[in-house]
Amino acid sequence: MRILILALALLLPSLAAAEVVRPAPDFVWLSSSAKGKSLKSLRGQPVVLIVAESPRQRIFRAQVGQLKKLYQLLGNEKMVAIAAFTRESGVIRSNIPFVLAADPNYVSSIYGVQGNFAVFVIGEDGNIDALSDKVLPGQRIIDIINNSFVVQRDNRKSE
Repeated sequence: MRILILALALLLPSLAAAEVVRPAPDFVWLSSSAKGKSLKSLRGQPVVLIVAESPRQRIFRAQVGQLKKLYQLLGNEKMVAIAAFTRESGVIRSNIPFVLAADPNYVSSIYGVQGNFAVFVIGEDGNIDALSDKVLPGQRIIDIINNSFVVQRDNRKSE
């Protein structure tokens, strides 16, 4: 019993300090200027990263449809939407301003995407808070963003 208590006493401070459990791998995305920016430059903002073969892919369009339904709420959270198309680029038909990954196949590789679609929700702290190879409902994405470690920590501080 003493060993267990000692182990917990040693482990708890390190767990409290470990804010980023599953850090999102960094990559470059294209900005409106000619320069690329890195994912790390978006710290402090939630990010939804969608990896798909093409903007015409049915599952990609379905995910965008889910985001469109709640875009006003997601915009209030200062969410950034990034797309990484591994096969063909094209126009994203949406009112959501997407940015594009500079090297989508690299992004797919470093995020370990196995199939032809994946969606990641990256919290303000750079942690991968959710990942799925299926469409995530817009409300689920909002819930994930609102319940991230950073948001909950800041809410506790303001109380």
